[in-house]
Amino acid sequence: MTSNPEEQKIVVVGGVAGGATAAARARRVNAQAEITILEKGSAVSFANCGLPYHLGGEIEQRGQLLVATAELFWNRFRISVRTKHEVKSIDREQKTVTGRTADGTTFSLPYDRLILSTGSEPVRPPFFEPNSRNVFHLWTLDDMDHIMAAMRDRPVQRATVVGAGFVGLEVVEQLVHRGVEVTLVERNPQVLGPLDREMARMIEDELRRNGVAMHLGGAIKSLTYEDNIATAVSLGDGTCIPTDLVIVGAGVRPRTQLALEAGLTIGSTGGVQVNEFMQTSDPNIYAVGDMVEYHHGVLNKPMRIPLAAPANRAGRVAGAHAALAKNVKDETSSMGSVFGTCIVRVFGLAAGSTGLNEKACRAAKIEHRAATIQATHHASYFPGAKNLTLKVIYRAGDGKLLGAQAVGAEGCDKRLDVIATVLHFGGTIEDLSKLDLAYAPPFGSAKDPLHMAAFVAENDLHHLPALTEFDSELDGMQIVDVRNASEIAQLPLAGAHWIPIDELAQRWTELDPQRPTVTVCHSGKRAHIAACWLHGQGFANVKNLNGGMSMRSR
Repeated sequence: MTSNPEEQKIVVVGGVAGGATAAARARRVNAQAEITILEKGSAVSFANCGLPYHLGGEIEQRGQLLVATAELFWNRFRISVRTKHEVKSIDREQKTVTGRTADGTTFSLPYDRLILSTGSEPVRPPFFEPNSRNVFHLWTLDDMDHIMAAMRDRPVQRATVVGAGFVGLEVVEQLVHRGVEVTLVERNPQVLGPLDREMARMIEDELRRNGVAMHLGGAIKSLTYEDNIATAVSLGDGTCIPTDLVIVGAGVRPRTQLALEAGLTIGSTGGVQVNEFMQTSDPNIYAVGDMVEYHHGVLNKPMRIPLAAPANRAGRVAGAHAALAKNVKDETSSMGSVFGTCIVRVFGLAAGSTGLNEKACRAAKIEHRAATIQATHHASYFPGAKNLTLKVIYRAGDGKLLGAQAVGAEGCDKRLDVIATVLHFGGTIEDLSKLDLAYAPPFGSAKDPLHMAAFVAENDLHHLPALTEFDSELDGMQIVDVRNASEIAQLPLAGAHWIPIDELAQRWTELDPQRPTVTVCHSGKRAHIAACWLHGQGFANVKNLNGGMSMRSR
């Protein structure tokens, strides 16, 4: 490393989110550094999150996906971009990178500071045939171009999407918008792994409403080919799905081979290990994006979290630290923690999460509770109010917030962002209940869904009353159903004692105050009133069914 930060030679391997951000930030804090980006592909910075939306035509022009070109980097920042330059090795002693261009020419470049942004790559299942003319991943601009060309060359009436993660669901939505009949295959028993099962069910219902056929828990056995074209997908249970196009989104894995061969430390989850300034085990080499492990703010341990927002933040941190050649903690910003905050649109609904879901809590052996509420995204009396389901997860005992999930037509992003902020500061359910949020009828409610979820959680923690989970075994319980007749006819609950909520004050004496009791309504609101009333009348053990029958039915 040179002694003067102005003399720095900074080489960035890989562009897109992390690498391009790192290079631009390095220039902004150091006008004299020599900065070079080496990019394996043909585009240095493109919006890979926008690829499905061009596939469906919602983003009309391909050029809209090009965030920054090589020309822009040079004209605006005097950053040299070399596309179609693949780095093959790193010599840490000599501080050089070597590689090969697309035409086979070898190159070698010295560095003072090296920033790796090699990202991730799609998992290729055993059935994936890369030479097929109609089986694709959707990960790069080239992937998108190949899919678009295939759809122009051959009519596509039926498509199969493999994988029900974010990219898979975006592709499903966009293909349906193009008039394609879509079948979704997912090896897990639900869509969207970050959501708990009952929340994911709402997205599955939305997919069915839009004509998407689903095979959840379905393992693909093989593809049938004719003239190198996949014509059918065969599942392990014998199901055969005719198809004209297959798009595979079965997850991603970090591209760490370059770092591994250079002797950099790989963490326990398979990503490159970095410190708070994104430095690897070699302080002259940084790593950002999908290839690294971030500090998970709730679990307090390193985890791979392949999302665009952390990659951009990591690039900014690494670029500044590398360009200023500083190692002291308070001289440049650090990365901070990541909570996996994410969201996706699926037709008329959005779904997202932040922090831990219940599956993750159980895996980490965290004693936790959950509260689920249903509300409208703004004042119910104001035109356009849309339903929103919000689930908050918190630690049993002290109420520390652990995570949240939201599904709804409007307002999910706003609530998840607020909860992610509370998570960042290590807040509790009580902190959430005290937030002073903007309110006017077109934007929210005087008691925002965030407040309502926090109030329900506080009641649960203080047994005023406590909640029982929506899927609890109710045998032996005294079930008090306070819904109206039409609700019960639509969704009956066997063994329940039916007392409409407005009759409870007169008829509560029909019940046995000594029996363990659970109150039930559609969403939990009326059941809460009923549980409070019964508790006040001396019922020693009464609980409210979390989320009501609307969640239990899922």
